[in-house]
Amino acid sequence: MLALFSSLVIFSLSCGAPAAKEVSVQTDIVYCVADDIPLTMDMYRSAGTNNAPAILHVHGGAWVSGEKSNMNRIEIYALARAGFTIFSINYRLAPEHRFPAMIEDVKCAARSIRARADEYHIDARHIGAFGESAGGHLVSLLGVSDSSAGFDAGEYLEQSSRVQAVVDLYGPTDLESHPPRILENVFSNEQLKLASPLTHVSADDPPFLILHGKRDKTVPLEQSQIFYDALTASHVPAEFVIINHAGHGLAGLDGEEIEPTREEITQMIVDFFIAHLE
Repeated sequence: MLALFSSLVIFSLSCGAPAAKEVSVQTDIVYCVADDIPLTMDMYRSAGTNNAPAILHVHGGAWVSGEKSNMNRIEIYALARAGFTIFSINYRLAPEHRFPAMIEDVKCAARSIRARADEYHIDARHIGAFGESAGGHLVSLLGVSDSSAGFDAGEYLEQSSRVQAVVDLYGPTDLESHPPRILENVFSNEQLKLASPLTHVSADDPPFLILHGKRDKTVPLEQSQIFYDALTASHVPAEFVIINHAGHGLAGLDGEEIEPTREEITQMIVDFFIAHLE
């Protein structure tokens, strides 16, 4: 299947800094087709980047909304300027497409990127993933589930969907204890355990960086705590950062500034991927 490019945009990220790298964006690349739906992604990279580690970005939206172009690009641009190639994907959404459609798409994206490594000038041996909220859930599930989970379906099945590092921003990890009103349009009750990253934790999982707002009312902080505890109990390298004064989306509450700052959080993410992918 040929990759389709609807546009090419060049962004200068000078921001007053000397010799800032330009980031090119190729939009609407078809990475897989599911249910006759072309699934698309946008590719971000700095000028001159070659054979770079790749990072898959998965947007949030409670598995029922959201779009790859309608999100905060701070981390994406910072990672691209640091020398990574970023692929931000769309995936099938509920209620029209219920679980496991979305994790099947995320895994298909990872396999597609690996299969086209030469075309994208990336290092297929070093692929990471990060996502927010529902996207955090999906990249965590991508990181901890292997082929035995049954989520690898569709194209490029000769390729592995495993990734080498994951950043989970406030994603739910134990769906059996998550508020059912959020989940009922996405999962059946019988799927909640299978769909929980917590279920799949094992010693061969990749390193994780987990970030969560201390005052998050949408996805309770405990969701990240129990996941971190399970990872470390299995001797998986993991870091857990609690963001003070932050609610869901890491937004400051009651006029307070979050701690660490958004700039510091972005640098943590960049440093984590540098450490584990380069």
